[in-house]
Amino acid sequence: QVQLVESGGGLVQTGGSLRLSCAASGSLFNILTMGWYRQAPGKQRTLVATITPGGSINYGDSLKGRFTISRDSAKSTVYLQMNGLKPEDTAVYYCNARRTIIEVLFDYWGQGTQVTVSS
Repeated sequence: QVQLVESGGGLVQTGGSLRLSCAASGSLFNILTMGWYRQAPGKQRTLVATITPGGSINYGDSLKGRFTISRDSAKSTVYLQMNGLKPEDTAVYYCNARRTIIEVLFDYWGQGTQVTVSS
């Protein structure tokens, strides 16, 4: 079992920056693909970014260049640096950990952290 605890959300003005953190419990961090997803009110949850144990990164549409995902194995933590924030980035941001066992995916989710960008 993996437990995820997010932090770092809040209220920021347009053009500002925030860094989200997600700490994972247990000893599986080095085999987990970590990611961030977001969900705006009335919309589906969408991909922000993922990073594999080997460091391969995938960003959601139009986010590369403003958002940067990274991971620190020593701290079992994944980060999301968000720069140049826009009102449309307002959403609840969820940390995700994914483990694959014999082609079966196991997903773990954090509780979410609110990011609000004011215009």
